[in-house]
Amino acid sequence: MAKAAAPATERPSLTLRRHYPVAPEKVWRAWTDPQALKAWFGPEEIVSVPLAEVDLRVGGRFRVAMRAADGETHDVSGTYLELVPNRKLVFSWAWRSTPERESRVTVRIEPDGNGCELVLLHEQFFDEAARDGHSHGWTGAMGKLGKWLAGQHQGA
Repeated sequence: MAKAAAPATERPSLTLRRHYPVAPEKVWRAWTDPQALKAWFGPEEIVSVPLAEVDLRVGGRFRVAMRAADGETHDVSGTYLELVPNRKLVFSWAWRSTPERESRVTVRIEPDGNGCELVLLHEQFFDEAARDGHSHGWTGAMGKLGKWLAGQHQGA
């Protein structure tokens, strides 16, 4: 009797949740406006974002180049797969250095009583090491996003 094929191993994923005391529209702008992305995107060790390009439409592309303190540049890009203004953004994600390792990011923005909750799901990682590296990166980025939103909120 033939053995049934083992199910394909599920690729690693990562989910992060953060509450921000601002309107969902402000969080949406942070993810979709190139000038906003330049202000907060990337983990803590990123000192600047010299390039942020956004073609905000299904099938449109984005590209972000981040510069670390040691001068190394990290370049990521992808294609927008789903857009629900102020609520949901889905895009592919691939580093210029490893374009064959494409993954997928879903950003959900859910209004709540005094602001909104951002739920970031990054899935289809190549392996656990890639997931762990992105966990570090996204955690730092979420902290930077919170600081940027607080500054924008004060100025609003």
